Amino acid sequence: MQNVNGYLKHGTLGVCIELRNNNYGSMLQSYATQMLLSQYGIKYELIEYRKKYTPKFIFKSIPRIFNHVIWEDKFADFKKKSFLKKHPELRNVARQRKTAFSKFRQQYFTAPMAVYTGYDSLVANSKKYSAFFTGSDQLWTPAGLPTNFYNLMFADNDKIKISYASSFGVKQIPWYQRRRTKNYLQRIQFISCRENSGSQIVKELTGRSIPVVIDPTLHFTGEQWNEMLPCEPLIKEKYILSYILGPDEKARAEVTSLKDRTGLKIISIPQFLAPDLKFGDISVKNAGPAEFVDLIHNAEFVCTDSFHGTVFSILFKKKFVVFNRYKDSYGASKNTRIDSLCNNLGLQERRFSGNIYTDMIASIDYKKVDSHLFNMRDFSKKYLEDAFNAVV
Repeated sequence: MQNVNGYLKHGTLGVCIELRNNNYGSMLQSYATQMLLSQYGIKYELIEYRKKYTPKFIFKSIPRIFNHVIWEDKFADFKKKSFLKKHPELRNVARQRKTAFSKFRQQYFTAPMAVYTGYDSLVANSKKYSAFFTGSDQLWTPAGLPTNFYNLMFADNDKIKISYASSFGVKQIPWYQRRRTKNYLQRIQFISCRENSGSQIVKELTGRSIPVVIDPTLHFTGEQWNEMLPCEPLIKEKYILSYILGPDEKARAEVTSLKDRTGLKIISIPQFLAPDLKFGDISVKNAGPAEFVDLIHNAEFVCTDSFHGTVFSILFKKKFVVFNRYKDSYGASKNTRIDSLCNNLGLQERRFSGNIYTDMIASIDYKKVDSHLFNMRDFSKKYLEDAFNAVV
């Protein structure tokens, strides 16, 4: 891989990625981003932005009350907190998972990090960076628009801005945010998206044709992930892994039917939702990101509705089935992430079609998948090299 450190010898790349979200996919793609930048030999610093609730900030946040995506996220968070209140025995387990994530951050995020509290501090300190990088996950969701952080609005117009595999998280931008979304997109010189739908959004708003690249986690093979995150196997026997984020009881019933057909135990990574209370044979509640990867790596079958659950199933060449977490008619549906991933790798048949056993035992031509993935890695690396070469 080309070392482009020379292009940044007079400055530092400011990297805006999500580090405080205790979500397996978010944490692992952030870690993969760090590893990817290190491979290029780039001098960089992770930027963490913390809001400062000044009267000005509160006033600018008023439009957020009209954003239905925010209310849906708040409602989901409220339901989770209410559920934990009703089940105090789970609160300690939730704290253990939080601690596992904290330990992972301390152990694996070794790059320099700067923390800026308040937007004025973010703007003032942005002057020291020669370029900016924002990457992957749902950083451009409509709910996050007012912060002006992941869309790099805090950075000077003339500074090079690079987006890598950024995701809007939705199929369409709300009408009242289209102008502001277009505004920040026009300021970013290098844009790439993780989903085909994201590329279409940029095209509609700006007229620019931008590439679809792979999530940072996909830049590394399953073998490389085992080396990066060594972990003793948590489960010693064959098992079905269930990692279902949504509350769909029918999906869990399908997993149970797969257990009945195969005789394998269900190992679940619960989401502290009511359907998970009595689901599965072994519930691994306090797993950190490394344990999450291990559980997929050693599973016989994987059942998930998660993007990164799907990613690691592919990297470890598992037999897997993906459920829809949202109805396609739902405006804020995030199914598009998995749609793009499966379509681009020729894995459309891994979407649940009505018979989980038939879906699961169907063969997967991983040689063909690896061929697609090799080409996508090569294309994505070329995008990064072109972007980094523009930084002087």
